[in-house]
Amino acid sequence: MKRWRIAGINFDHFHMGDLLRQTHEHPAAEIVGISDEFPERMENAARTFGLGAERVFTDYSACLEATKPDIVILCPAASRHGEWVEKVAPYGAHILMEKPFAGSLAEADAMMAAMPPTGKVLSVNWPLVWDAGQQTAHRLIQEGVIGEVVEFHHHGGNRGPLCHGADKQDKEPTAEEKAASWFYSAAQGGGSLLDYMGYGATLGTWHLGGKAPLEVTCTWNVPQGIEVDEHSMAVLRYTC
Repeated sequence: MKRWRIAGINFDHFHMGDLLRQTHEHPAAEIVGISDEFPERMENAARTFGLGAERVFTDYSACLEATKPDIVILCPAASRHGEWVEKVAPYGAHILMEKPFAGSLAEADAMMAAMPPTGKVLSVNWPLVWDAGQQTAHRLIQEGVIGEVVEFHHHGGNRGPLCHGADKQDKEPTAEEKAASWFYSAAQGGGSLLDYMGYGATLGTWHLGGKAPLEVTCTWNVPQGIEVDEHSMAVLRYTC
């Protein structure tokens, strides 16, 4: 059985820990390397998954050249997805990019344009789409078992991305950590609307056969001292 060689690059988003955990536990996959410019952000993963110094890098290109992965997991800040796909694509590996797809349509177009010359696949990690319950619901909708879907509800989120670290370890974020995090920076694509809200929008479009919403009504909360929304609610109308 082929074992897929997988490298994790850029630990901006805490989902890197979850994805490395799934790789570590999968019989047909192995973690061949991890890379981040801040060594301290890799310490937990290296310790948890038994990665020796020869598999831990602060230079992404050195990691890719030394480990030659089949798949690269990328978890940069939302505003840097295009930049990182263009950096990694030339190394000839499939890319699994953390959600959301991109910070702008132009960035998404650039990401898609970077992949065809490599012959590899670019996928976006929307964790709930891989959920067995969501997969079953989608199959039942497609088969017409539950009739026409006229309304879809999604409730999601948590105390915030800094309240649990890599591999879902609970923690209480400090004001300094929030100030330093991309999630709390508007310029870096932070906030619940561009992150957590994407789950409901993506699932709704998927379950409704790829339809884009016609109208969106939304409200959000921006706490004092923070420049982005921490919580948001939206109603999306797909058909008349």
